[in-house]
Amino acid sequence: MTQSPPPTPTNTPRQDISELVRNQLQNLLEMQNFQGAKALLAPVQPVDIADAIAGLPDPLQAIAFRLLSKDEAIEIYEYLDSDIQQSLLAEFRQQDFLDIVNQMSPDDRVQLFEELPAKVVRRLLQQLSPEEREATAMLLGYRPGTAGRRMTPEYVGLREDMTVAEALNRIRSNAQDVETIYTLYVTDRDRRLQGILSLRELVVAQPEERIGDLMTRDVVFVQTDTDQEEVAQLLQRYDFLAIPVVDSEQRLVGIVTVDDVLDILEQETTEDIYKLGGLEASEDSYFRSSLFKVARQRVTWLLVLLLTNTGTTAVIRSQEEVLEKVVALAAFIPLLIDTGGNVGAQSSTVIIRGLSTEATQMHRISRIIGREGIAGTLLGAMLGVIVTLWAYVMQRNWGVALSVGISLFMISILASVAGASLPLLFRSLKLDPALMSAPFITTAVDVLGVLIYLLTARWILGI
Repeated sequence: MTQSPPPTPTNTPRQDISELVRNQLQNLLEMQNFQGAKALLAPVQPVDIADAIAGLPDPLQAIAFRLLSKDEAIEIYEYLDSDIQQSLLAEFRQQDFLDIVNQMSPDDRVQLFEELPAKVVRRLLQQLSPEEREATAMLLGYRPGTAGRRMTPEYVGLREDMTVAEALNRIRSNAQDVETIYTLYVTDRDRRLQGILSLRELVVAQPEERIGDLMTRDVVFVQTDTDQEEVAQLLQRYDFLAIPVVDSEQRLVGIVTVDDVLDILEQETTEDIYKLGGLEASEDSYFRSSLFKVARQRVTWLLVLLLTNTGTTAVIRSQEEVLEKVVALAAFIPLLIDTGGNVGAQSSTVIIRGLSTEATQMHRISRIIGREGIAGTLLGAMLGVIVTLWAYVMQRNWGVALSVGISLFMISILASVAGASLPLLFRSLKLDPALMSAPFITTAVDVLGVLIYLLTARWILGI
């Protein structure tokens, strides 16, 4: 008798369900209990099945995927990471894969095609149905990272002269083929966007009322060439479930939905994090990238920092006399420049994040820099007192201790101002503040911080 799998607990935290399913699924597949595996997956949410399949060893992923029905496979395939999608592609018979790709939503299909070699994409496009080929080719014609590339052409379009009853009939007949029905779009005969209407407004209206009397004419929309980050910000600002996309002639060509925006925000945040570390954003996951590519992405700014930090060496060499007379001063150089670097990094992170979310306004530059300067002064005062006492305990020399404390106070102010002003400067020059700021802040704090420290020590110690 085939043993049935244990039921998936409904009170298990969501983040643990996919791991629980993965462990049970792997055991069943290794025992070749395929009926038990099917029964296990039946009550599980598609996204959790996708996570479970992704966690399986490579040979078992294709086996698990083949246990799914065609409709389940289509939905779950869209949740999988692109590297797993491509590995499954190699395991499928061509017709099996075409059936899945043909039923995917156009925007998800385009994201898959972006990861595939051009030769494979051309072959797949030729074998799609005419309608799906046209929709996919249209999206691929727009630049990556724009609303046109991210949108789906599947939406419910209404006319102003329709009655509520006619609109509801159209929704019923098209609901299975569109991305969302909660926001409805009203166009004229040339597909130019005239207004929007929510499903709730339609449902509570009288059957004989006209759409033109119910719709909102003040529509927030984006152009096909609008940057995807701006699209995400608009959806977040207005709490929309979807936003319409129009071409240069104001014709409605598609919509960007909130699930796409979540992907956009994740992608943009990942890019910003990479840039804050002085790295190129990579389209491939870490383990899919070759070690040579990983090294190439990291080496550029490291070389820049290596060259610019020779300025620190030059400053130290120019002040050798101070260090020779009071050797104890050298012990505190790493403390000062590391603390200054951390203060500058904190300041720049706040400003760069503010620029990304538009919370930081460029016309308030003087106020922003002044505020960070005051914050640096307060931080420097607190840290300066502490490090002065600590330096005295270590060296039993008030001259050295005061040199360290006063220098840290001034370096904190310098780092805060640099951390605030450099991102704003790079933004005004149309450069990426996330990518450009970190190496320049590090260089400024290192070179000027050491210079401030040694000149302060020379003044206090009378060298």
